[in-house]
Amino acid sequence: MPKIVCDVTKCSHNKSNVCYANRINVAGGNAENSKQTNCASFLDKNHYSTLTNNTNYDSDECNAIVCNVHSCTYNHNKCCYADSIQVTGDGANLYEETNCHTFKPE
Repeated sequence: MPKIVCDVTKCSHNKSNVCYANRINVAGGNAENSKQTNCASFLDKNHYSTLTNNTNYDSDECNAIVCNVHSCTYNHNKCCYADSIQVTGDGANLYEETNCHTFKPE
């Protein structure tokens, strides 16, 4: 299973619901629920095309998650320790329209 399952189909890093960014940044400060979080690494395909052309192997999928959601159970020193995360926001045009669905408040 990929570290990041992503249904943000308009993101340049997304290929078949797998994230191929070098790393992602999850934002949300002191969020109280997943709607107050987002994937700050979202890049709209309309502006950036697809950034997954050179990634043909599962080993190239993203597994580095910088977490800036201080109130999440999985955050330890800005690293995400969840086994995997789900990023939601199908139809998103801006990073603020994405969410870390795995967010779990402390």
